[in-house]
Amino acid sequence: MKQVSQSIKDGRIQVLDVPAPTLRPHGVLVRNYWSLISAGTERAKVDLGQKSLLGKARSRPDQVAQVVAKVRRDDLLQTYRTVMARLEEQNPIGYSSAGVVSAVGELAGGFKPGDRVACGGGDYANHAEIVYIPGTLCVPVPEDVGLDEAAFATVGAVALQGVRQSGATLGDRVAVIGLGLLGQITVQLLRAAGCEVAGMDPDPARCALAAGFGAGIVSSDTGEAGARSLLAATSDRVYDAVILTAGTKDDGPIRLAGHIARDRGTVVVVGDVGMHVPRSPFYEQELTLKLSRPYGPGRYDPVYGE
Repeated sequence: MKQVSQSIKDGRIQVLDVPAPTLRPHGVLVRNYWSLISAGTERAKVDLGQKSLLGKARSRPDQVAQVVAKVRRDDLLQTYRTVMARLEEQNPIGYSSAGVVSAVGELAGGFKPGDRVACGGGDYANHAEIVYIPGTLCVPVPEDVGLDEAAFATVGAVALQGVRQSGATLGDRVAVIGLGLLGQITVQLLRAAGCEVAGMDPDPARCALAAGFGAGIVSSDTGEAGARSLLAATSDRVYDAVILTAGTKDDGPIRLAGHIARDRGTVVVVGDVGMHVPRSPFYEQELTLKLSRPYGPGRYDPVYGE
């Protein structure tokens, strides 16, 4: 079967012929009809892959720590061979897809061949013709929903968990910083929940799109100018919650959140943003800072997920 893969060594993206995955007891095999390209996540993987070995080490200090631990546990030569072998591997990419079930494991209740399902999970819902998905990471698709739309379900779940973490409820005023795909879905979920929504992104086209989805206030300004824009539009009434869906290593979004959140408000980090949190506004306003885990409870727990 065909599968989109990335070289760990140099970040190249290739379409490879690989064996189809095998069926396991707790999951299903799915013939993919659509898979979603997550521009932020997959661009980050490509950028990391294209870095030199030193650049990779600087970007992933957690993996450097694992290598150091292995050197101490084994020996330098064996660790070197393991690392070099790992760099030669090809990784499947993608984490959100939709298709039709072709086979069901004996412990994956609730599914049958022919079911239309939305699938999620890195290492599972890849850009491939056939994927193996644990039963906990796929859901039936209603008949009136196209599989092309269903392929967005995982990203929708990421956005929904950010909204849940914010605690936003009917009538709350919420700012969404970063209006890419994740931010646009977040705006729509908040509007459906009856919230007043503001959005900020340096791209005017994204701001216009968010306005079309119901954001009452949008701004393409950034930094302090952006804070002034969002506050001025509400007569300096601050926001009950701020959800950060931007993708940047800069600390600008989290600093901005400290300026526009109300006293004892909530700031939720969904996107990959700089995390040097300014003490003054967060301390003086007693803000709650939350990090949102993709998909919600059960994510990263192999006992649940697999």
